[in-house]
Amino acid sequence: MSVYVIAEAGVNHNGKLKLALKLCEEAKNAGADAVKFQTWKTELVITRGTKKAGYQNSCTDPNEDQFEMLKKLELSYNDFKIIKSYCDDIGIDFLSTADEIDSLDFLLELGIPIIKIGSGDITNIPYLTYIGKQRLPIILSTGMSCLGDIEKAIDILNTENKHDITLLHCTTNYPCPMNEVNLRAMQTLKHAFKYDIGYSDHTAGIDIPIAAAAMGACVIEKHFTLDTNMEGPDHRASLNPTEFERMVHGIRNIEEALGDGIKRPNKSETVISEVVLKRIVASKNIKKGEILCKDNMSVKRCSYGINASLWNIVSGHIAPKDFDTDEPILL
Repeated sequence: MSVYVIAEAGVNHNGKLKLALKLCEEAKNAGADAVKFQTWKTELVITRGTKKAGYQNSCTDPNEDQFEMLKKLELSYNDFKIIKSYCDDIGIDFLSTADEIDSLDFLLELGIPIIKIGSGDITNIPYLTYIGKQRLPIILSTGMSCLGDIEKAIDILNTENKHDITLLHCTTNYPCPMNEVNLRAMQTLKHAFKYDIGYSDHTAGIDIPIAAAAMGACVIEKHFTLDTNMEGPDHRASLNPTEFERMVHGIRNIEEALGDGIKRPNKSETVISEVVLKRIVASKNIKKGEILCKDNMSVKRCSYGINASLWNIVSGHIAPKDFDTDEPILL
């Protein structure tokens, strides 16, 4: 199964439809399978006066609160209808994380193929209960949580319908330092819950998503921007189109390199083995009728002859003819 690569546009449109459409186009050009946004009504998800996270203060107006920041980044439902239509036209999946039930209902009517639950809602029991009544596959990010939180969320989601769930390991820090990545936790999720696993990345660069693909991630989500120097909370932890394309290329290379897991010579090795694997040859001149043994045989690379793996079978036979030094032994 091919790794499903999501370009997390998130709020990197800065509240502008034109930028959102450009993000869709560039995500498609970079090789992403899907472009994902965030859909919300600010008044339904946050109270006025809520402080911003440290990373948000460092790249947005420090005098505004989180409510004010999100309100400036909010796209309308009509904007998302235009974005969805554009994604359909250019051939890339449109996804969006809803942050409250009204926006989820809108996205369901819009025809999203997957419900994406952000890390911030993994303990949101009313919201998870509502999602559990739907019948779509779910991608659940697991930042800021432990196994107990995840188990409870899964139980709630599966109360009424058994869902196809993919669990994304995630560290909610922007950008995430390497010593907080803990990629092995992704495999812990696989072992604990027996669901497909993936990775939502907030590190700088492309190394960690590619490593996650090598470790079995079925889904890779990576923040995506047109320019990392733009003003906004997530641009600095995002890849620009050129970087994102390099990441996708690396992931596809890893996919191909992983293979099917069966240990066997491939076609090219079979050809090469003809001149690389060792064969049994005469270590000195041998007369017809002599006993073939370690005193008159050796193993060397040779273009033809008996493979060295048959040494114990050949040893003890009588030489059927004269052999010159380095001549392949043939019985």
